[in-house]
Amino acid sequence: MTAIGIYGSLGRMGQAIAAELAGMGARHAGGADATDDPALVAEAADVLVDFSSARAVEAHLAAARAAGKPIVIGTTGLTETHHAAIDEAAREIAVLQTGNTSLGVTLLARLVREAAARLGAADWDIEIAEMHHRHKVDAPSGTGLLLGAAAAEGRGTTLAEAAVYDRSGITGARSEGTIGFASLRGGSVIGDHSVVFAGEGERIELVHRADSRAIFARGAIAAALWLARQPAGRYTMAEVLGL
Repeated sequence: MTAIGIYGSLGRMGQAIAAELAGMGARHAGGADATDDPALVAEAADVLVDFSSARAVEAHLAAARAAGKPIVIGTTGLTETHHAAIDEAAREIAVLQTGNTSLGVTLLARLVREAAARLGAADWDIEIAEMHHRHKVDAPSGTGLLLGAAAAEGRGTTLAEAAVYDRSGITGARSEGTIGFASLRGGSVIGDHSVVFAGEGERIELVHRADSRAIFARGAIAAALWLARQPAGRYTMAEVLGL
């Protein structure tokens, strides 16, 4: 039986994954949080999942590489430096990095990409709105960025070129082809995401609402079990679903 180790084991997602593993009767190789040695978990596990913090990701990648263990990274708020470290690690181990481990969100991203590819940028504006609980520290959410990247890919561009994250003051008219973001924070909302395609006289809205963290935990476990069988490389949730 595949043993799964958890980085960020005391966080909301870490605890949700541990609870799902217990309910499945799956093997849990233990976890590590901020003050623990990541190498100990890496050595005990067959595959790792990381839902810790952006500042700990590089240390966890290093531990995974040293132990030769695959790792699923669901931690959000990553920078280009983190992505460069992930690319480097993927030369030696299997790494799956995602802004959301929900299987529903993974399918939503595919629908967003297809819609963006079929609806012309001159006639359809794209806006992404996301809401999370008051404790979330990064914005836009990793899922919002994932959906934005899918929309940009559908239009043959990149999120770096198309994204608009802030509107305040006199901004002028909306620029054609941009992808706008709105981030809401409050209460105990687990995660709501909507992608709006707004045309003249009509709108298309693609929406995902998370009612339980268990959906992310189940997706993370499915990703970990899939990743444990893969060779070195960088993978996505879409590949877990065969999309």
